[in-house]
Amino acid sequence: MSTHRTLPLPRRATVRRLLAAACLALPLAASAQQHAGHAHTHGQARLDVALDGGQLSLALEVPLDSLVGFERAPRTAQERARVDAVLAGLRAADGLVRPNPEAGCRLAGVELNSAALKLGPAASSAAPDDGHADLDADLRFDCTQPERLRRIDLDLFKAWPRLQRVDVQVALPSGQLKRTLKRPDGRLSLERP
Repeated sequence: MSTHRTLPLPRRATVRRLLAAACLALPLAASAQQHAGHAHTHGQARLDVALDGGQLSLALEVPLDSLVGFERAPRTAQERARVDAVLAGLRAADGLVRPNPEAGCRLAGVELNSAALKLGPAASSAAPDDGHADLDADLRFDCTQPERLRRIDLDLFKAWPRLQRVDVQVALPSGQLKRTLKRPDGRLSLERP
């Protein structure tokens, strides 16, 4: 019988630390630190991407309204079905997030957090009283040839019609990038122009 040890997913703070540690440009480091106080905007999401060795980590933060059309716990069977479909898609994240095949990346773990949906560590905290609730998804891919990672195709706009824009920060061994993806273009290039 073989022993298989599951490694814990990097916490959102770990992804941010990787982004900050890899900073070659001070403005991006300042932006990563300011992320905690960013404005909640419907139709927009934030995505932090970090490559550390063979581990590709993505931290997605998106308003629930952009995913399911409301920002609270589901109240009806129809709302529950919408939430369940979004969660199922995120748990099978390799259908939404596809690094280029040459990098040999395989989904290794998903952690979902939302106070409003009672998911993850956020479940024990009270839902925000301002009516603005998010869903945070931390995704981890193990890559056999990370040096060949050139792009990530994101089917977020296809999956979530209410989503219009994704602001992306990337930390790679070769440096940092900032990108903005707008509907319908979900291809995240990791190469410098």
